[in-house]
Amino acid sequence: MTAARRNGSILQRLVWRIPFAWLFAFFLLPFLIVVKISLSQTAIAQPPYAPVFDLAAGWHGVVAFIKGLSLDNYRLVGSDPIYVLSYVKSVEIAAFSTLLLLLVGFPIAYGIARTPRRVQAVLVLLTVLPFWTSQLIRVYAWMNILQRDGPLNDVLMALRLVKEPPAWLATDTAIYIGIVYSYLPFMVLPVYAILQKLDESLLEAAADLGCPRWKTFWLVTLPLSSSGIMAGVLLCFIPIIGEFVIPDLLGGSQSPMIGQTIWLEFFGNKDWPVASAVAVVLVFLLVTPIVFYQNRAMPVLERD
Repeated sequence: MTAARRNGSILQRLVWRIPFAWLFAFFLLPFLIVVKISLSQTAIAQPPYAPVFDLAAGWHGVVAFIKGLSLDNYRLVGSDPIYVLSYVKSVEIAAFSTLLLLLVGFPIAYGIARTPRRVQAVLVLLTVLPFWTSQLIRVYAWMNILQRDGPLNDVLMALRLVKEPPAWLATDTAIYIGIVYSYLPFMVLPVYAILQKLDESLLEAAADLGCPRWKTFWLVTLPLSSSGIMAGVLLCFIPIIGEFVIPDLLGGSQSPMIGQTIWLEFFGNKDWPVASAVAVVLVFLLVTPIVFYQNRAMPVLERD
């Protein structure tokens, strides 16, 4: 084997090994630490959990460490209605927000894909332009807009659509507004990437066969854009479930999402084991749609 081929083989191995090493170091290893903490018990100490693995104790320390682990925190998470309702609320908000994002984002992506090529780049830039500003600043801006004496109510009152200023903040409506605004590019860009590659000859063939435009959209455009829709749905649904900033600043405290519950357990109650158990369950809840998409949706798309 020549030196060039040997160097090329080494580079090929590095191409796929470096990402796996990155995931191991910055995802799997921290996740295993969180799993270990979730199997521990709360303690008034530093760190605030027990048992702590002590290498100096030798084999007896390993045995004591293993005996100290338990599933009590997971039993608490499964039996306490506070955590169950937080999961249900998070899934509810994430599912409905993703539906709103699809209803709003698909027409935008479709419109961008149908404009001239020279204009598409400008429209895509305008879509991602809000991301150049910190999310926290954008959420604070919405707090100002949604105040009782804010610009939104001023416009509604000027148009005489309402008789008195409605309360927007500390409601689910404010959460949906903030989420749809913040995550819209995650839905628009994947759908646009598929639609702009759509073969125009298929639409022309459907029109030549007498197919109405709405039926062409339903039978041709929508099925061919399904991979972009699925990608956008996953890109929105998964991070929305664990969202903390938007519901904490725009929502109320009556029904917190799971991200708020984890923050409260970690920093408010100082109960790291329970917070870790909640986080581990959340990870498995998020992995489920990804596994379903890979095992069910991907083979169908490959056949198509």
